[in-house]
Amino acid sequence: MKTPVAGIDVGARSLHLVVHTSTQSCNVACFPNTLEGMTSLCDMLHQHQVRRVVLEATGIYHLDLALRLDADPSLQVMVLNPKAAHAYAAAHMTRHKTDSIDATLLADYARQMPFEAWEAPAEGTLAIRACSRRLAALTQQRTRAKNQLHALARTRSTPDFLLEDMRLSIAQLDARISDLQARTLAMIQQDSAMSNILALLTSIKGFAEKSALQLMGELLVLPQDMRDKQWVAMAGLDPRQHQSGTSVARQTRISKRGNRYLRMALFMPALCATQHEPHVKAYYRHLIEVRGLKKMQALCAVKRKFLHAIHAMLRHDEPFDPTRFYAMPQGKGD
Repeated sequence: MKTPVAGIDVGARSLHLVVHTSTQSCNVACFPNTLEGMTSLCDMLHQHQVRRVVLEATGIYHLDLALRLDADPSLQVMVLNPKAAHAYAAAHMTRHKTDSIDATLLADYARQMPFEAWEAPAEGTLAIRACSRRLAALTQQRTRAKNQLHALARTRSTPDFLLEDMRLSIAQLDARISDLQARTLAMIQQDSAMSNILALLTSIKGFAEKSALQLMGELLVLPQDMRDKQWVAMAGLDPRQHQSGTSVARQTRISKRGNRYLRMALFMPALCATQHEPHVKAYYRHLIEVRGLKKMQALCAVKRKFLHAIHAMLRHDEPFDPTRFYAMPQGKGD
């Protein structure tokens, strides 16, 4: 008798579960992508005596579920590279794509293909991720507070004590951000491999320590076999062509599906590099003046190139080479 296996399609808001039992029948269920939903999903896995679970690496969404499943001693988890998942679907001539179909394919993969148990990211990298996201949240709070102060300062009816209170809040946020950043850097310095990665990232003109920390928090928890193009797609920086029927195709836009923390971490470094790194600046100006891209579109192209470059830097332990990654575009590609 074959042990029941399961496939889970992980979405931003939902978790679609398919269980293959010994009789090869499928049990389909959907749970909210919340802590409570994950607990209910695990309960169903136990009810069906599932021992092996396969889910696809989906950037920001799969990791928390994978960690929750991995913490259960009765379960084995496999996190499948998106390339392998797509190849398996193509081999089975799957023409339609829905959440339940994707989950069914993953359950079938668990039953038919060699099972490679997932290795959870090291505790240190998960700690960096937690710290970097907290830094991002505090930075957003500070930005909102500064905007509020600017608006209140332009209004004559605003009492002085209210302005002083806003300034105090901003100063407190500044102190908390500085303290958290210093503690995170100290934690990184205790690990030689992470220290080397930080040094590589900050060697890129435009990358401050805070941006490097945020990037490390998002990138170091990813499966090591992910390709640079998969990083780009995971960040939501992959271009999408919009066309419907016989209508005129609209201008290509980035998908914005994926890890918003990663896009945020790349914004300021890319903006600074377009002003201070000669090769990046020339590439950026070419996209605007020759290709006719809008400034934000050109900046997204710069961020895309940064991800390709960082992927190569970390894989080969080599410094940033702007002449390689920001060579002047030829033809229509960027």
